[in-house]
Amino acid sequence: MKNIFTITIMWFALMVTLSCNASDSEKKEFTLSKSELLNKIKGGWAGQVIGCTYGGPTEFQWNGTMIDDHVPIPWDDTRMLWYYENSPGLYDDVYMDLTFVDVFEKHGLDAPDSLHALAFAHAEYPLWHANQAARYNILNGIMPPASGHWKNNPHADDIDFQIEADFAGLMSPGMANSAAAICDRIGRIMNYGDGLYGGIYVAAMYSLAFVHNDIEFIVEEALKTIPAESQFYQCIADVIKWYKNNPDDWKSAWFEAQKKWTHDKGCPDGVFVPFNIDAKINAAYIVIGLLYGKGDYGATIDISTRCGYDSDCNPANAAGILGTMIGYDNIPDYWIQGIEKVEDMNFRYTEMSLNKVYDIGFRHAAEMIKRNGGIENDDSFIIRYQIPQTVALEIGFEGIYPTERKDISTRLTEQNNEVSFGIKGCGFVLTGYAAATSNQKDKVLEADIYIDNNFIETIKMPTSSLIRKHEVAWNYDLPEGEHTITLKQKNIPESHYIHIRDIIVYSGNNPGKPIYF
Repeated sequence: MKNIFTITIMWFALMVTLSCNASDSEKKEFTLSKSELLNKIKGGWAGQVIGCTYGGPTEFQWNGTMIDDHVPIPWDDTRMLWYYENSPGLYDDVYMDLTFVDVFEKHGLDAPDSLHALAFAHAEYPLWHANQAARYNILNGIMPPASGHWKNNPHADDIDFQIEADFAGLMSPGMANSAAAICDRIGRIMNYGDGLYGGIYVAAMYSLAFVHNDIEFIVEEALKTIPAESQFYQCIADVIKWYKNNPDDWKSAWFEAQKKWTHDKGCPDGVFVPFNIDAKINAAYIVIGLLYGKGDYGATIDISTRCGYDSDCNPANAAGILGTMIGYDNIPDYWIQGIEKVEDMNFRYTEMSLNKVYDIGFRHAAEMIKRNGGIENDDSFIIRYQIPQTVALEIGFEGIYPTERKDISTRLTEQNNEVSFGIKGCGFVLTGYAAATSNQKDKVLEADIYIDNNFIETIKMPTSSLIRKHEVAWNYDLPEGEHTITLKQKNIPESHYIHIRDIIVYSGNNPGKPIYF
């Protein structure tokens, strides 16, 4: 009897211990004090600025190679102020977020997608890649979700929404599915498929960072929001696997990612050239920083930066996520030095500063908590935790593969009024731009495109960089075979031209190894 009694007591004690130490992932509610919530929101926004600033001088300077340890990256209390005053465009991944925050602030959290799209399209800041392609689409009547669809936007798999989705997680503490729902609406302005998934994944990590303090758990749990059939999921799952196999050597994971995931299928600037702004590989570099940084703020930022490619945006995401987890007050002094000099300065092209978005972000998060079944008390919030759910599968550039990139380097002008190219495949992209030979007032140039002598459309090419068309023309829906693409000038005034740089050819026949598609 004594042994049975002893065993019973021991079993009861074990059950109590297990109950008390139940995994946070099994909790249905979390309580955050209001001061703690604000501290984490501040840590997220400040982290973006810190990471972006640190990586700023390296952005796309190391393409396809890591930044070796011996290469110094400067950091002191003047760095943020210098970029604010001298190169404010560095913070595109912050002021893009703020566009959407501002729409929510002015029109409420139910603001329709169209308002976000129009605010984004009419903003005065410069854009690139999927963002610029979407701006052109919106200004020419193609609204979301069509503006981000890969057949209307050759950059649909690019990093754009990934670098600007932080706001969705920061306004959804502990509510990853709510963050994903916001991303599903706004991310389709400029992205699709893996490009959209990058934003959803980043936002989910931010959301989880409010209520978990294990960065490995956050990285893995957030991935549940992404369909396992997608290449984005597979890329990040590989990084997690490589980390577990070799947790002390980030360069080993970098080499594996470089070998397997650095091909670019969609982005016309990255196909068959050593440049990559695809969401997958750059998200891998965020995750390499988070995992191999092991919660150390400086190591996390430095590793994400030294992975290369978009090496300001990637550490910005990593530092923002970790900053949310540890809170503003716990960011090491070395890294937060100088931020007080810029916190009251509005970001370029906005009427919003860090101090303003700290306050606005807190109010938006409070409203989201209450909308999703949470409770506001005098000095705290009870958050109804959301176990991450997988979003729907969609695949961009499905069934097509780049097979050739040819340098064309020709101009369509008033005199040279027709150019033709032959291809063999099922699709193409013509890269290029509209310009003038001397200082001229901005104009919109026009050319008619024919495929196999059939008129397709009139192309409108603004000379203004702000509203430019990112590529001249593209079509991914041709029958497999030989085709002739012809451009004829329709409205190209004297001293103006459309420069056609490259033609990228696609086929429905998978070329197989060594190209992994």
